[in-house]
Amino acid sequence: MNKATLSALRHILFIDIETVGVAQDYQSLPERLKAHWDYKAGFLRKDEKSAEELFNERGGIYAEFGKIVCIGMGYIASSDKGPLPQLRIKTLFGDQETELLQLFADTLVDKFSDPRLTLCAHNGKEFDFPYLCRRMIVNGVKLPPVLQIAGKKPWEIPHIDTLELWKFGDYKHYTSLDLLAALMGIDTSKNDLSGDKVNQTYYQDNDLPRIAKYCAQDVAVLAQLYLCLSQSGSPTDLEIIYT
Repeated sequence: MNKATLSALRHILFIDIETVGVAQDYQSLPERLKAHWDYKAGFLRKDEKSAEELFNERGGIYAEFGKIVCIGMGYIASSDKGPLPQLRIKTLFGDQETELLQLFADTLVDKFSDPRLTLCAHNGKEFDFPYLCRRMIVNGVKLPPVLQIAGKKPWEIPHIDTLELWKFGDYKHYTSLDLLAALMGIDTSKNDLSGDKVNQTYYQDNDLPRIAKYCAQDVAVLAQLYLCLSQSGSPTDLEIIYT
């Protein structure tokens, strides 16, 4: 990896979020939210599943009915200990969403304040970026400058979306991070956990550290995938450091 490529990569913060339902189950939802979920479930229902079953399965993917429990961050830096640049990954996680989001916002302002900073996520423009912004607003957390994207059209948002890179202008389908990793020969992050099991792991198993580990591994896959899609390098061009 040449110096110019490494210099450009230094301004990218790779992120991934893990979300769960805002309540442990449908019955625990506040009555006002329950009524709104019932209405939404009417549009989601494609079989005989009840509103309760749908909430347990899908509530966490909607910012109005979910919350963030983990945020993974990774950035690329040169190393003085070896020939490969390092991908340094850190996760923020906790049960108190307001505190978690405030810590993330403070981290962006204090440690990633360069105006050239660009966020990168898989399906980020449809999920991670708006979800973060919405939950910050709900929790009264001031949006850091890099996330002040309200009112902008998708093509006006400067952040990087690896799904968008893979689409090459095609808007008709979704391709998962894990499928693209398989195509590019990148080790999977799904050995111990998968996205559809996060809600259960959080509420039933009470294992937030396991979710954090899975999130960190997703960040590693994301950064390696970006190298492939941007033709900046190969997955083996990074030394991955979990901090």
